[in-house]
Order: sequence, then structure tokens, then C-alpha cells
Amino acid sequence: MAVELTDANFEEVIKTDKPVLVDFWAEWCGPCRMVGPIVEELSKDYEGRAIVGKVNVDHNPGISSKYGIRNIPTILFFKNGEVVDKSVGAVPKNVLSQKIDGQL
Repeated sequence: MAVELTDANFEEVIKTDKPVLVDFWAEWCGPCRMVGPIVEELSKDYEGRAIVGKVNVDHNPGISSKYGIRNIPTILFFKNGEVVDKSVGAVPKNVLSQKIDGQL
């Protein structure tokens, strides 16, 4: 299951040597509802090899603002605490998998 990330725990979670995928989403966002199940599948597919998390932008405006999230869904890819890739909008699972694989 994807890790629920918040303004409080975000920095701690992304500071790892494993790749980190972070889905910025909101309950009212239609495309987010399309991407959500894909993110959950990826969390199972990459268990132990990568961290997959979700940030509800309505509940965590601090972290959303810090990373300039203006459109959702936005998925950021982190390596060693730094953003290394980005995907905006609803994208297929294979695109996200390729981005994670590129960080492994």
C-alpha cells in the first residue's frame, strides 16, 4: 500500500537511497482517481525496492507549495532526497514503471 505522506513526515521519507515516487492528488480530481489504482499497484510491484507515496494536496499545502504543484495529478520521482523526474496528468502504468526502473 502506498505511504500516506504529509507536511510532517515528507522530508524524512524522501531522504532514502531508494527511488521514491510521490503522487500529489486530491479527492475531487477525476484524473487522480484514474491514477490512484496504478500508484497502489506500483507500491506492490516495487515493494522493498522503491517507496511509493501519496500526498493529498488539500490536506498538505506546505509540501505542495514547496514543490510548485499547480496541476494534479503530478507525480514526482526522488532519488537521495532530490527531484529527478516528473510526470503531470494521467499516464499509463508502463510510463511510471519505466521512470522508477530508471532510478533503480
